[in-house]
Amino acid sequence: MDCVQRWKPVGGMVVVEFSLAIVNVLFKKALNAGMDHVIIVLYRQSIATVFLIPLVYFWERGSWNKLTARLIGQMFLCALLGLTLSQYLFLVGLDYTSATFTCAFINLVPVVTFVLALALRMEKVNLKRKSGKGKVIGTLTCVVGATTLSFYKGMRLIKAGHDVLKQQQGRAKGLGTGSAFLFAGSIAWSSWFLIQSKIGHNFPYTYSSTSIMSLFSAVQSALLFLITDRNMSKWIVKGYLHILSVVYAGIVGSGLCYVVMSWCVKKKGPVFTSAFSPLIQIFAGIFDVLVLHEDVYLGSILGSIVVIVGMYILLWGKSKDEEICEALPKRIMDADSGQREVTNH
Repeated sequence: MDCVQRWKPVGGMVVVEFSLAIVNVLFKKALNAGMDHVIIVLYRQSIATVFLIPLVYFWERGSWNKLTARLIGQMFLCALLGLTLSQYLFLVGLDYTSATFTCAFINLVPVVTFVLALALRMEKVNLKRKSGKGKVIGTLTCVVGATTLSFYKGMRLIKAGHDVLKQQQGRAKGLGTGSAFLFAGSIAWSSWFLIQSKIGHNFPYTYSSTSIMSLFSAVQSALLFLITDRNMSKWIVKGYLHILSVVYAGIVGSGLCYVVMSWCVKKKGPVFTSAFSPLIQIFAGIFDVLVLHEDVYLGSILGSIVVIVGMYILLWGKSKDEEICEALPKRIMDADSGQREVTNH
């Protein structure tokens, strides 16, 4: 039973990353078909809100009485950074690049989360220990990988189909611009993990917090669209692909996945939860070739490998720190018991 409980967060996060990879592929096809970035976020969060309300009513109906103004403010900020801005920035970056390239930048989320947690004193680094050196080396390695992704294209390893190649040439968009949007999205999503850890500690109701944040994000997205583009005809979602994309992303991507991630942040912390992001790239890479028929370049492969290696060096350092923290109370208890025995004698 203990083993099942221990592996629940791992299994949950694997399912989450697979589901989010499908979201990326669906959105790439929807963007190629001309769907607006902000409208995607708006409908995604609106559907997530409607989907979660019955779950809140049946399982967490008494939770809203425990809301405070401080918690509501944190949720609003969490929605703005982790749902509205991060999804919008990732969608713009996805439109400029490919699903695999976008997921490679998602691999930076655990590293950015760690750096932000370090700046906010939620994490500590002791360079005298191997764990501290591992965290620093892992972070620097990920920076090298991200730089490779952004500035080195390399030879083409897998060639796109004729229609896809023509579409790519028609867009004529650069990796540099896409990388800037994706990096900004990584910072916004990393901020969500940190703020969510505080919310989960004070308000341990994952369905309620996710539904409130989804509602905030839907309102924020509507305002963002009205500010940036007042073409109301874009509000009408047409076509099977567009409807499937926003419904799946709303129910699974923003509804269920964010509930599971919120639960994992509460159980295991923000760095652990964000550590599974490389799985998105593995799943999306398969979908990219088989479904989207996108070009795959050497720079994307090399950069992705370097980022993944760096991320797991960082996580190794993090795990060593946790082992030390777990062993320390036991050593103190053993020392205390030994001291009592000496005193009794």
